Amino acid sequence: MLGHVPCEGTTIVADLEAGIGTLTRLTEATIDVALVVVEATPKSIEVGQRAVEVAGAKQVGRVIVVANRVRSAADRTVIDEAFPGCEIMEVPDDAAIVRADRDGVAPLDSAATSPAVVALTAVASRIATI
Repeated sequence: MLGHVPCEGTTIVADLEAGIGTLTRLTEATIDVALVVVEATPKSIEVGQRAVEVAGAKQVGRVIVVANRVRSAADRTVIDEAFPGCEIMEVPDDAAIVRADRDGVAPLDSAATSPAVVALTAVASRIATI
């Protein structure tokens, strides 16, 4: 689908299915930045590592690993060790995100200063500068 969108001067943000299926079907390097979102669990890290490998093989412009729902320094260490040499941005586990989801509102609207929203805003700012 993205191959049919005129991309010159266009910014497209897509939330793709979990896993590597979409990346494996890319026919050419048409992505400037891929965010690989992982949690500090063995399965998430395994899939994330495969996604980083495929993104490299497909010559994606830049890959940023987003360490999601980080609960402790140990969680961050696990992710850092699993993705050496990768740019990693951290999003802490945050009850405000769960509350916003339960209330059916955007976390940005209900808890703009919560740690996770601040971190997600930093991720958005980072990709906007690439």
